[in-house]
Amino acid sequence: MKRQLAAGVILCLSLYLHAAAQANPVFTNTLLPEPAKLTSSEGRLPWSSSFSVSTPHFHDERLDAAIQRTLQALEDKTGTPLSKEVRTDATAATLVIDVQGAGQAIQSLDEDESYSLNITTTGARIQATTVVGAMRGLETFQQLLQTEPTGYFLPAVQIEDTPRFRWRGLMIDCGRHFEPVEVIKHTLDGMAAVKLNVFHWHLTEDQGFRIESKLFPRLTGMGSDGLFYTQDQAREIVAYARARGIRVVPEFDMPGHTKSWFVGYPDLASAPGPYTIRREFGIEDAAMDPTRDSTYKFIDGFIGEMAQIFPDPYMHIGGDESDGVQWKANPRIQEFMRTHSLQDAAALQAYFNQHLLKILQKHNKHMVGWDEVLNPALPKDVVIQSWRGAKSLSDAAKQGYQGILSQPYYLDGMKSAAEHYLADPLPFSSDLTPEQRSFILGGEICMWGEHLNERSIDSRIWPRSAAIAERFWSPEGVNNIDDMYRRLAAESIRLEALGLTHLSHQDAALRELAGTEDIDALRTFASVLEPVSFSDRYEQQHTSQLTPLDNLVDAVRPDPPSRHNIERLTHQFLQAPAADEQARADLEAAFKEWIVAAPAINAQLASTPLLAVAQSRGSQLPQLATAGLEALNYLSQGTKAPAGWKQRTLALIAAAKNPQTLVRFTFLPSLEELVNAVPD
Repeated sequence: MKRQLAAGVILCLSLYLHAAAQANPVFTNTLLPEPAKLTSSEGRLPWSSSFSVSTPHFHDERLDAAIQRTLQALEDKTGTPLSKEVRTDATAATLVIDVQGAGQAIQSLDEDESYSLNITTTGARIQATTVVGAMRGLETFQQLLQTEPTGYFLPAVQIEDTPRFRWRGLMIDCGRHFEPVEVIKHTLDGMAAVKLNVFHWHLTEDQGFRIESKLFPRLTGMGSDGLFYTQDQAREIVAYARARGIRVVPEFDMPGHTKSWFVGYPDLASAPGPYTIRREFGIEDAAMDPTRDSTYKFIDGFIGEMAQIFPDPYMHIGGDESDGVQWKANPRIQEFMRTHSLQDAAALQAYFNQHLLKILQKHNKHMVGWDEVLNPALPKDVVIQSWRGAKSLSDAAKQGYQGILSQPYYLDGMKSAAEHYLADPLPFSSDLTPEQRSFILGGEICMWGEHLNERSIDSRIWPRSAAIAERFWSPEGVNNIDDMYRRLAAESIRLEALGLTHLSHQDAALRELAGTEDIDALRTFASVLEPVSFSDRYEQQHTSQLTPLDNLVDAVRPDPPSRHNIERLTHQFLQAPAADEQARADLEAAFKEWIVAAPAINAQLASTPLLAVAQSRGSQLPQLATAGLEALNYLSQGTKAPAGWKQRTLALIAAAKNPQTLVRFTFLPSLEELVNAVPD
């Protein structure tokens, strides 16, 4: 159904269509991640049905499949039928893919992902040492396709590209809320598109054990509510990821976050059962008993079984938030600690990790753990994943431990893409020595699962993760926020074409909430809303695993285009309030649209119980928009506001900032800037 575009969408499209300055005027750079080195030339390679591909030096099943996916995507994009035949003779091919060899049988940190891409007026060539490098080049090649009224073309460019960091990950928590196999697969498609290379699969939690064990069937038989991945499904995911150049690192959290283990196997616990699956979120006291040989025998059997499913050299053991309550309350464990000179819970956990490390080494795995596993008693090949921040990561590197930064990339914090984008795993200002800097492997995005399900997960991960992916891949100097958002708008559309639903989810959820297809007003309302942070939602809603995820907060997107668009226009306008008529007109259009839509918004909010809770936000919107118009008028005319206006308006903004109905307005900081700029 054709609908009038909202002002926010118009602004977004304006950003998208505004190309960065290029030497070649026909080249609109929407590449994301930005390549390490990119130059453009005059000319273009026209697109036609005669397009052909050759692999003259090397090809295998994995490369062939990647080429077929690329050809199908380009055919879908252009509507141009393409031959799927891949030749071995380079002389007549449009695109030559020159690969030296397969690369590693089991992809590791040392896999060569570099490639070069050269496009001229007569053809294109991708050169790579490995198949994974060629796949990265194919993703860039797809992003380069340009459109004009008469057809499609590829700009003449020369690219030399290699990733800045070797570990570029995305963690999905499937323990708290289970995610179906198809959700995992299209997430992997999105990861490949933006060159992420590690899927960290969080498979066990207090709320659910999600991977089948044939040795210990009660793990899922009693600890999963029937929601788990079979071993065949897990192998399918591993193969699917490998086909896209992505490693799969499973996480089996221990000794804490293990209550679901104890439902079927209470003898593993440090206190007697019986146990049930935990429905609440937060830190759980239940923990494995580190003093029993039987605990390690069980873990040995389980890790050995999982090692046959997950071939990656690394395995994540969690290790976080084990509070030691059960250990302190158990006289037998306390006596064990005294006998072994273990002073506190941290020392006992280090004892546990030493034994666990030996088990992992027995099965040819390197240990990865959260900050809490860091202990001088552990060898230097343990990888520390920092959820406490850059200082924790730096401290680990100074002690000789490899590390991954995650704290700035927690998506459930509902921060903007810009905030995530400016957080660097290894900034130039770091005081680490060159040797210590080499210990920083990269970063990992974290999508914790308390407040999402299979319907909303895409909108929580994308497109913000694409911005973070650029931080992990591109040079540190690629950090222009406005240009990132311009290219992110284009990449977001490309990601949706892969089968992700981060854009379409909002409309579908609004239709369900309203019970009608007529959601024009609600769409305008939702365009200036975003979810509150994890902590605000947890405190306001007292969420658990049983909380329905069907509210307005579950429909709206984090960091929608309105936030950055209003911010950008506000900064532009405030540079010359009396002269910048375009910025003022764009801001006025947005504010007036909100005012005009307000009666329909409030009528629709009052129509159903799930929307009625947001009526206070609906009432605030036109008041805030009116304040914005007044501020624009005073500033553009250079006049003072009436006595008391600024105080009243800032109080209105402050009231709107208060947590309400689990959603927050995106534009309040910008509106506050406008009001504060008004002379009084």
